[in-house]
Amino acid sequence: MLNERVLFLDGEALIIDKPAGLPVDPPRAGGISLENHLANLTFGFRRWPRAVHRLDRDTSGCLLLSRNPKAHARLQQAFEAGTVRKRYVAILDGVPQGAEGEIDLPLVKISSAERGWRMTGDPTGKAARTRWRLLGEKDGKALVELHPATGRTHQIRVHALEGLGVPVLGDPVYGTAHPAGMMLHAAELVVPRPGKPDAAAQAPWPARFAEIGFDG
Repeated sequence: MLNERVLFLDGEALIIDKPAGLPVDPPRAGGISLENHLANLTFGFRRWPRAVHRLDRDTSGCLLLSRNPKAHARLQQAFEAGTVRKRYVAILDGVPQGAEGEIDLPLVKISSAERGWRMTGDPTGKAARTRWRLLGEKDGKALVELHPATGRTHQIRVHALEGLGVPVLGDPVYGTAHPAGMMLHAAELVVPRPGKPDAAAQAPWPARFAEIGFDG
């Protein structure tokens, strides 16, 4: 139950540790999504909370929800202004060159009948920047920390593949699926709120990372 995965809660905001495999938006083909859990995340309020941003279905970790419409607008403004701090960890299916750096690769959406839609780097696309740092290596795989300065769709996944030259382990679109899932985790989220303490949380280290030999 998601009410057991709450990382932060006050009158305006709620941050949960979203499990991998749970889509934020209802899938077109039907099935369970975050929406099916919202009634259990009211914590005394009559309104259901609303997701302020998105995490991909197979990405786990910190997801921010608002608890009333005014708060939703203010929290969204923080994302639009670029003041939100996000830290991800990922296991890459290979080891990138270097120890740290910044990927500056604009992204566009492309689609084909064979492969469906995906994002790719293109100079004419929307600006996308991600800072990264190598945390460790094991068995030809790398543990990296990533700080996206922008919030484009699939940004980290494409920046890993096209910017670092190695995909996120288990990425079914930009790499190769893995039985344990996709190794991308939203580890920390800090949302500034003028006049109030930050809405901030750190998500626990995911079990699937430890199964592959990378402990937090």
